[in-house]
Amino acid sequence: MLSLPPGIRHMPGLLPPSEQEILLADIRAVVVEAPLYVPAMPKTGTPMSVRMTNCGLLGWVTDKERGYRYQAIDPVTGKPWPPIPQRLLDLWNEVAGYPHPPEACLVNFYSPDAKMGLHQDRDEKDFDAPVVSVSLGDDCLFRVGGTSRKGGTVSFRLSSGDVVVLGGEGRLAFHGVDRIYPNTSTLLKNGGRINLTLRRVNSPSIRSS
Repeated sequence: MLSLPPGIRHMPGLLPPSEQEILLADIRAVVVEAPLYVPAMPKTGTPMSVRMTNCGLLGWVTDKERGYRYQAIDPVTGKPWPPIPQRLLDLWNEVAGYPHPPEACLVNFYSPDAKMGLHQDRDEKDFDAPVVSVSLGDDCLFRVGGTSRKGGTVSFRLSSGDVVVLGGEGRLAFHGVDRIYPNTSTLLKNGGRINLTLRRVNSPSIRSS
């Protein structure tokens, strides 16, 4: 059995096919209001290989001029991001073990040749809250390590309906997507993978005891 780093939880098939279909419809409605676009790397302006959008009070964005950050306005539409679907809020309540709701949900679409290099989710102010990741569509090879880029990593396959939680010691773990396995799911008509990442950005003013 694969041994994951401390704080990393993998819940295979937590969302059954029927719930995946419903959640996909929710995300399609989000994309109608906030279309997918190609983000750019800070400083270099190099396009990323994924397309992205957000929902929630805040959205994670990146561009050449201002770099990684959260903001309340969609840079493409100039409007506030659409709300996080209730199904995702319910999932957060089920698996996060954290008393406050997520403020952002990053929607990444991976085409068959897309990938994501090892990185930490550290643009947030509240590291007590976990990061909750949901996979829809084609399988991917997910890689995760410790809090140092130089540390060892483990890789495992994520399938549609899988949920991964990075919390506790694993909240700042380096992680990434090495490859997509095309045609491993029929959920998306034209193939590809959608990754939904729920995040709490700000520390609550009043914490539960």
